[in-house]
Amino acid sequence: MDEIGVSQQYYIATRSSPADDRTRVLKHGHVFAVFDRYGDVEPLGMREQGVFSHGTRFLSELVLYLWNSRPLLLSSTIKDDNFLLTADLANVDVYYEDTVVIPRDTLHLLRSKFIWEGVCYEEFKLVNYGLSAMLIPFRLALGADFADIFEVRGTRRDQRGRRLDDFAQEDRITFSYQGLDGILRHTRIQCDPAPREISASELSYEIFLRPKEELKIYLTISCEAETPNLTMSFADARAAAGTALQNAALNNCTIRSTNDRFNRWIKRSAADVEMMILGNPEPDYPYAGVPWFSTVFGRDGIITALEMLWVDPGIGKGVLQFLAETQATEIDPQKEAQPGKILHEMRRGEMANLGEVPFGRYYGTVDATPLFVVLAAAYYDRTGDLEFIQEIWPHIHLALEWIDTYGDADHDGFVEYAKHSSKGLVQQGWKDSNDSIFHSDGSLANAPIALCEVQGYVYVAKRAAARLCSLLQNHALSKKLESEAAALRIHFEEAFWCPDIGTYALALDGHKRPCQVRASNAGHCLYTGIATYDKARLVAENLLDSKFFTGWGIRTVAEGEARYNPLSYHNGSVWPHDNAILASGLARYGFKNLAGQILISQLDVSSMVDLHRLPELFCGLERRPGEGPTLYPVACSPQAWAAGAAFLILQACLGISVEGPQRRVVLDQPYLPEGIPQLRIGPLRIGGASVSLQLERHRHSAQVHVLEQEGEIEVVLR
Repeated sequence: MDEIGVSQQYYIATRSSPADDRTRVLKHGHVFAVFDRYGDVEPLGMREQGVFSHGTRFLSELVLYLWNSRPLLLSSTIKDDNFLLTADLANVDVYYEDTVVIPRDTLHLLRSKFIWEGVCYEEFKLVNYGLSAMLIPFRLALGADFADIFEVRGTRRDQRGRRLDDFAQEDRITFSYQGLDGILRHTRIQCDPAPREISASELSYEIFLRPKEELKIYLTISCEAETPNLTMSFADARAAAGTALQNAALNNCTIRSTNDRFNRWIKRSAADVEMMILGNPEPDYPYAGVPWFSTVFGRDGIITALEMLWVDPGIGKGVLQFLAETQATEIDPQKEAQPGKILHEMRRGEMANLGEVPFGRYYGTVDATPLFVVLAAAYYDRTGDLEFIQEIWPHIHLALEWIDTYGDADHDGFVEYAKHSSKGLVQQGWKDSNDSIFHSDGSLANAPIALCEVQGYVYVAKRAAARLCSLLQNHALSKKLESEAAALRIHFEEAFWCPDIGTYALALDGHKRPCQVRASNAGHCLYTGIATYDKARLVAENLLDSKFFTGWGIRTVAEGEARYNPLSYHNGSVWPHDNAILASGLARYGFKNLAGQILISQLDVSSMVDLHRLPELFCGLERRPGEGPTLYPVACSPQAWAAGAAFLILQACLGISVEGPQRRVVLDQPYLPEGIPQLRIGPLRIGGASVSLQLERHRHSAQVHVLEQEGEIEVVLR
């Protein structure tokens, strides 16, 4: 029981199988929805479906019935741009006594829905393809539970707020909930035309259709907290959203190859990143994932920005701006806040508002602060935007001070973490399951814990900050930071290298004992450059060994380790963003062919999953001929850093970097793996100038051609 308690902090419960593992997700701003393939919200399975806003489920049931039966599902999809869900439905056989009076597929129902400005819009288009007129009983079962997202995840509460009386009018129904946090929440459902009957549990029509006649019914579902939303017609909302989507795509860099599988993956990935940003109240900040993490996460936002930086630096600026504004300025143990620390997570739901969970504004992350500094320097390298760096320099400097004081509280030269809050996270690296940091015998590491990858992040952060200091004419601090980084690299090699397992220790525990566990964390040390070349080669060999590499990607923990479990969240699963960082690290040390293996493995995954969308993670089971990857039951899909993984892996293979201050695009030993013979990229923009490129695969390299160029940009091939 102690072991169960240790592993279940903020656990996502799974009391039954998912009702459908191919759900349909829509999102705009703070509102997102999870539907089944019919477009329904079913109160079945893990009950993760619904329409959510600011961490609350505003609609918990929306199920369509024709003649008191669920219709036949013909097809269902989300458009390539993630905006519109469509489902083609038909009637089942309709009986009178024992005789079929309306054969199946006589009635066609096209269901279309999208989310815009806090409102879910829906159109039902019914067409009678029969030879006779028909009277169609059309019914929608309704429900609104106003559950907090943590309740949906399985957390039990001692008290809840109060459901107020439902208010039905001729063409609308309003559900209301008075939260314990004092916020009055409403779900308003409006129908056009008005239904025959409307109540708190359903709305119903009797629709008369002559042969070949069609009829449309419109529904708006508005999620409101205190203030009402402005609603419009389905057509007007769709037009407004379409204009916004077109404007957002105007300056996008597009990537296309002669491999259609690759094109579908990269297109869906770009659309997923865009969906996780569009409409958010924090401009250009990607929310982490749907359904469990559709909010600001510091680490996720930074890594997504780094993945996308070479094609879209605007995300990096948005992430830096918001994290600078929310940087901690005082000590607050319950929030894990300390001066200079960068935000981990920000929630606006009822339980967060009340402090039942600590995540209203929570700082329990050890790596977001050095990664903030890394992103700041990388953003400057990409854009040359020194004015913005000067603007946020006080925040960068404060982050550096946090690293040296609160981050390294015992002054041993390493940044560690330990839980300070009664409700906070026990593990505060990216693998934040309670059982993710352990020794070779399976015993959990005691705090304070120094993760290997965090030392790498600190190393590269100090080197990056040294470059920025030089630009800002602070040469003394620049020299100091370079010296500290060099010393850290030596100290790191001495303390973390484990010759018996041929890789870096997962972590040092509170007694400075290395956790001699083969984990993917060591690959992040290649990404940051803290590893020496001879050690990097051994780490690379480890990662592509069959104990790690499943055929679908690299596991988080190698097979054979004490807590290895390919079905677990962090101890043997495969994470696309982790694989992207590993690919980037491998390429940094010249192992481009190994980075290419990771690219092809993730491309293969995208070909086997619904909508070509890489999920947050999947199970680390070995690839079996003729079968797809084994999905993880509660993985977010979409997940921002999983979507961004495609761009970082490709960047690793191409060795491509956009150097804003020098106004040049550099391709360092570009490599295209077999299966991607040709690639077009562009426009890549630096200020008002742009360039488009074409690459053609050769055995161990790629030939580069400039297709279009506007303004002054140099293209350098190394």
